[in-house]
Amino acid sequence: MPKYSLNVNGVKRTVDVDGDTPLLWVLRDNLQLTGTKYSCGVGLCSTCVVHIDGYAERSCSVYVKDAAGKSILTIEGLAENPDHPIFKAWIDQEVSQCGYCQPGQIMTLAALMNESPKPTEQQIEDTMSGVLCRCGTYPRIKKAIDKLLSGEVK
Repeated sequence: MPKYSLNVNGVKRTVDVDGDTPLLWVLRDNLQLTGTKYSCGVGLCSTCVVHIDGYAERSCSVYVKDAAGKSILTIEGLAENPDHPIFKAWIDQEVSQCGYCQPGQIMTLAALMNESPKPTEQQIEDTMSGVLCRCGTYPRIKKAIDKLLSGEVK
């Protein structure tokens, strides 16, 4: 089996897996980074979003061979800064209910804000509507984003 070098959360890791293995399974099963969640497995729900070279990607739809050599950031890497404004906004608005989709929600928003620090309402709607929440916490997510963008949460 081939070996692939991955830069995950700033750490070089080598995995010995088939190149067509979805990145999601490499993160969860081989690297024990279980914050990235599995839900649909076909790239529809965005629960498994990670950043690859700064862009939000559904890790269930990215093969490890295509992620090799790129910079990968997972929710664990983002959480290395517990004072991150997105986490503060989420806590302030008590966004999580079951919490299953929250890594995907947070990683998707973080990528959007890296790309556009003051996104428009339409950009937020277009981007965040792709992340499904089983519990329907969309109103709390929206309030958290609004507070974050208004500067109420820093």
